[in-house]
Amino acid sequence: MTADVIEIAFVVPASGPSGIYGPSCQASGRFAAIEINEAGGILGREVRLRTVDGGQSPGRVASEVGALVDAGLVDAVTGWHTSAVRETLAPRLRGRVPYVYTAVYEGGERSPGVFLTGETPTDQLLPAMRWMSAEMGIRSWAIVGNDYVWPRASARYARSYAEHVGAEIRDEIFTPLGTEDFGQVLRRVERARVQGVLMFLLGSDAVRFNRAFTEMRLHDHCIRLSPLMDENMLLATGAANTHELYSAAGYFETLGTGYGLDFERRYLETIGPTAPALASPGESCYEGITLLAQLAAAAGSTDVPRLSTVADRVAYEGPRGAVRVRDQHLVQRIYLARADGLEFDVLAEIHGGA
Repeated sequence: MTADVIEIAFVVPASGPSGIYGPSCQASGRFAAIEINEAGGILGREVRLRTVDGGQSPGRVASEVGALVDAGLVDAVTGWHTSAVRETLAPRLRGRVPYVYTAVYEGGERSPGVFLTGETPTDQLLPAMRWMSAEMGIRSWAIVGNDYVWPRASARYARSYAEHVGAEIRDEIFTPLGTEDFGQVLRRVERARVQGVLMFLLGSDAVRFNRAFTEMRLHDHCIRLSPLMDENMLLATGAANTHELYSAAGYFETLGTGYGLDFERRYLETIGPTAPALASPGESCYEGITLLAQLAAAAGSTDVPRLSTVADRVAYEGPRGAVRVRDQHLVQRIYLARADGLEFDVLAEIHGGA
């Protein structure tokens, strides 16, 4: 590592159920580094990404990234990976370098030096459930999620939110990462006689669930709502299996705002026409590197205490529009969208940011 380079451990999935997000994350991260370097880098230093496979076990990721920090080989950490990885990695870093976590997650992270761009249940799940109750009359839900921290914590929020929107949670089912057969799960959903399923499933697991959901004809009378459903997952799911499938997020490729359209134009010009789809997990990686640059510019340093002091004064405009930092989290607008074949049709803004 040299004084004129800022090395960033870029932790994104290349394996496991979330590996489907990897190409988009890689391309968007590379795009962010190119744009920042063309503008002079971070504090005049060239940005270089050192990729770590975030799809490995949490312990292995934490050991690999921790060793890089111990050896002084990286100045910061960012990327999209699961909350299980984050919960293992953050204590390993101990606030020695800034860590910008970009995935949608369950909320509540307050570790020193950790900054978060992802949507949380209060701003994403609650307004989505409220909108669906008011506009679609969805009053009964089953929860289907992978068995780790984000789905289980999100399910707890969903139970409390149900009371506020006049709905009920009739069943909760959690499956191991990498589940291939959802037959028994879907039979439980069918027996619960619900109007909707809250999906807290990762990548390829969600794809298999969606296909099986259609095979059992549950889409004829039951909708699906996922806080994590991107264009890559739609493509893998297949247009025939996306009927009445909804998602809530801070970014959709089809959103159509001036910020989003300009971002897509620059992305395609830089990465090329064969670039991976501009999906929410990938865009979050662009957002994470951008936020790191904004924090460093405001602090004049990448020192964690100085970044923490100035963080709540940081605001900028990016692919998600005007955003700002509050309590280590990115405050942003959230939208609800319905799958229309292999694209999303954005229906409403359900959270206005601040």
